[in-house]
Amino acid sequence: MTIRVLIADDQDLVRVGLQMILDNEDDIDVVGMASDGREAVEMARTLRPDVCLFDIRMPELDGIAATEILAGPDVDDPLAIVIITTFDLDEYVHGALKAGARGFLLKDAGPELLVQAIHAAARGDALIAPSVTVRLLSTFADASSPSTAVQPIDALTDREEEVLLSVAAGHTNDEVARELFISLSTVKTHLASLMSKLGARNRVEIAMWAYETGRVPKI
Repeated sequence: MTIRVLIADDQDLVRVGLQMILDNEDDIDVVGMASDGREAVEMARTLRPDVCLFDIRMPELDGIAATEILAGPDVDDPLAIVIITTFDLDEYVHGALKAGARGFLLKDAGPELLVQAIHAAARGDALIAPSVTVRLLSTFADASSPSTAVQPIDALTDREEEVLLSVAAGHTNDEVARELFISLSTVKTHLASLMSKLGARNRVEIAMWAYETGRVPKI
C-alpha cells in the first residue's frame, strides 16, 4: 500500500529536501506541499493524506495549532500527523503530542528515522526521536499529579503494567516482545487493551499516561 504524505514547512529548501527523501521510497507518495499552517489544514482536509508531516513554526498557523485542528481530542476522524522541527524544546513536544501528533522528530534525525516515523504513523503507531523520548515524556509528570490523572475503570493486569512501562521507555513493539518474552501479536493485543482502558489513541498517549500517573520516575 502506498502511503500518501502531505508536507508543510515554510522553508522551500526543507520542503523540497523532505520531498526528495520520501520520493525515494517505493511505498511513499508526496501528494502535496504547503508553506504555512492554514494552507496545510486546507490541503489536508481536501486531500485526506495518510500522514501529514508538519513543521512546528509556520506563519498563519503553527504546527501545533494545525495538528489540534486535524487530530485533536474532539476530532472524529483524526489524521496521522508527525511533527518535525529544529527546536528540541520540551514545551513544543508536550504541546504537539497533547494536540494529537503521532510522532515528533528533529530535522537532523536523518532520512531513515524520518521514513520510520512515516510508516509508524500510517499504521496507527507512533514514533518519537530516541534522543528526546524518555527525557521529554518525563516532563509530562510535571503537568499533572497522580491524584488528578484519569484512572481506568478496569484495573490493568500485571502483564499490561509491564507492557506499559516498556512502551513508556520508548521501546518498539518488537523490543517489547523481546524484553517480555512474548509474541508480537500478544504485544499488540495488550496495547489494544491498554488503549481501550486508558482512552488512549496511540502508544504515545499510553506512555504519557504512565508518566502522568507516576509509574515512571522523573529524571
